[in-house]
Amino acid sequence: MYSFDSKLRVRYYETDKMGIVHHSNYVRYYEYARTEMMMHLGFSYGTMEKEGVMMPVVSVSSKYIKPAYYEDELVIRVKLQDLPTAKMHFLYEIFNLHGELINTGETVLSFTNMATNRPCRPPQRLTDILKEII
Repeated sequence: MYSFDSKLRVRYYETDKMGIVHHSNYVRYYEYARTEMMMHLGFSYGTMEKEGVMMPVVSVSSKYIKPAYYEDELVIRVKLQDLPTAKMHFLYEIFNLHGELINTGETVLSFTNMATNRPCRPPQRLTDILKEII
């Protein structure tokens, strides 16, 4: 298993009138952590798309355990358990500064050929990178 941590401070516009992070923002936090992890591995979505492969989200789930508040600094942990096939499965844990788990989630993304809009295999370079760490 591979995991990568990103930090993010809750911004005012992500909160409701009570100063609590609105539930819809957790999907954005997942995307932020996932993108940061991929760039840390030396593989960006932008490069992959220039090579003709995109990764649309096909499913998202989220469990809200405790609220996050305006100005909280969050640690967003993204985990990979398996090598990708035509899909890639990401697991998430979000912690507050006290180390308390406040949210868990999962996303599944599909490798899709941009020319045909059909599922495809992941780029070999990505698979090679992941074989070294998972």
